[in-house]
Amino acid sequence: MYSYLSLALMIYILGVLGSRGSAQDVSKLSLKYYDKSCPNAQQLVRTEMECAVRENPRNAALMLRLHFHDCFVQGCDGSVLLDDTETLVGEKKASQNLNSLIGFDLVDRIKNQLEGECPGVVSCADLLAIAARDAVILVGGPYWDVPVGRQDSKTANLEKANTDIPAPTQNLFALVTNFLGKGLSVQDMVALVGSHTIGMARCVNFRERIYGDFRATSDSDLNSMAYLSKLQSLCPERGHDNKLSPMDYVSPNMFDNIFYRSLLNGKGLLNSDQEMYSSFTGIETAKLVKTYAADPLAFFKHFSDAMVKMGNITNPEGGEVRKNCRFVNT
Repeated sequence: MYSYLSLALMIYILGVLGSRGSAQDVSKLSLKYYDKSCPNAQQLVRTEMECAVRENPRNAALMLRLHFHDCFVQGCDGSVLLDDTETLVGEKKASQNLNSLIGFDLVDRIKNQLEGECPGVVSCADLLAIAARDAVILVGGPYWDVPVGRQDSKTANLEKANTDIPAPTQNLFALVTNFLGKGLSVQDMVALVGSHTIGMARCVNFRERIYGDFRATSDSDLNSMAYLSKLQSLCPERGHDNKLSPMDYVSPNMFDNIFYRSLLNGKGLLNSDQEMYSSFTGIETAKLVKTYAADPLAFFKHFSDAMVKMGNITNPEGGEVRKNCRFVNT
């Protein structure tokens, strides 16, 4: 018990220090920010997202992931969307982004619609925040109001992208510390990780798990062993790094609480996910996993609240409204 309390205290201290180092200014965000300058902005985003998700339900997860990876580096400022140039190094080649983040063409499509309606008005950062909300709704998830008025960063930060975005092999200590450093609580973390209910993972990110402690955490029944066998067939010990598997193998295209039930059964695909329930230090996180597995409404409420909180992490340096989400204005 002493070691757990010491660990929890250390996490708390690190979290406080981290949150002090990332100033948040949400004074300019408002639900009515575009009411006069671009009143159809949210409807334009929604229409494009409806088409995209109808074409391929996976587009919902792609947009949600882009918003998450954007907010964890410099705040929600569209920096994740910047391409490399002679004078700027973007974040797309970061370890957690390379060969993982896609959906940039969809962002371009939505941005073109917004620029056609209201040139130079709606930021790429706001586009991601609105599109992520709509993505969740379109696959059965909850609604939340999205405050808008974010500015697009004129810079990117590859170093922070490599260190600040949670990794799938992280242990619980590192994961909680990471979220606390962004001003997000343990409850926020467990709820936000629920977005994996519509996510896909690459073989390279779950190989260690399926050839490691998967058997130790899961039931030894035929169903569990058949699932493990399927995963190992898809993802051998060497090669096929980019093969994909859903993190919710029961209902991968529906935003629901089945993901948490898989953690209760020890079948989480990623080590970082299963740690929330199986780690001996995860007393609080395990309780939350149990709550969300039993009560989808509680999950939806906490997820919505956490998405607003995460979306309110802005870049204190400010920026601009990019005309093209891939490049700063000239």
